[in-house]
Amino acid sequence: MSSTSTPAELTAHYYDLHEHDHPEGGSTMLGFWIYLMSDCLIFAILFAAYAVLGGNLAAGPGPQDLFDLPLVALNTAMLLFSSITYGFAMLAMVRGDKQKVLLWLAITGLFGLAFLSIELYEFHHLIHVGATPQRSAFLSAFFTLVGTHGLHVTFGLIWLVTLMVQVNRFGLKPANQRRLMCLSLFWHFLDVIWIGVFTFVYLMGMLR
Repeated sequence: MSSTSTPAELTAHYYDLHEHDHPEGGSTMLGFWIYLMSDCLIFAILFAAYAVLGGNLAAGPGPQDLFDLPLVALNTAMLLFSSITYGFAMLAMVRGDKQKVLLWLAITGLFGLAFLSIELYEFHHLIHVGATPQRSAFLSAFFTLVGTHGLHVTFGLIWLVTLMVQVNRFGLKPANQRRLMCLSLFWHFLDVIWIGVFTFVYLMGMLR
């Protein structure tokens, strides 16, 4: 570089000489972990709100009057099975078996759809018997917490279908593998959150 080089030229020359290797997709995974942490905060707030408001029944029905525990246990099994089948999809991805990846993703989607269907049936039944979110603080907190989780599962299913289309069209290229890993983190995260909901809302509610 000449002695008359401008500061901008000197800076550009410095970075040309000191290039850093950044793993491809590293920023994607970091950004997704940050997103998951923000989601953890959202659910932590919703759990805290339920803990405070869950006992305020306003002389209305409580968990023992409303919850159908065997149905909720079946719903929980649907989501747990979906996590297992997604794990099989990831194993197939490691082997480079595109067709098996698509098969296991489809099965995962069916389990997720079954989970949502049962949850919607539960909400419909509660509203039908008059247990609406406006009935009490307990029901407001319940519908908000469980409904937020259901919205996340809905988003996950849309994402899953989108990835199936991308994998079918473009194969298991590195970008699609990163996307599958991100969805895997998201799906298992929802599974963990639901275990908390099942334990804290349903099981402890029935024991009150």
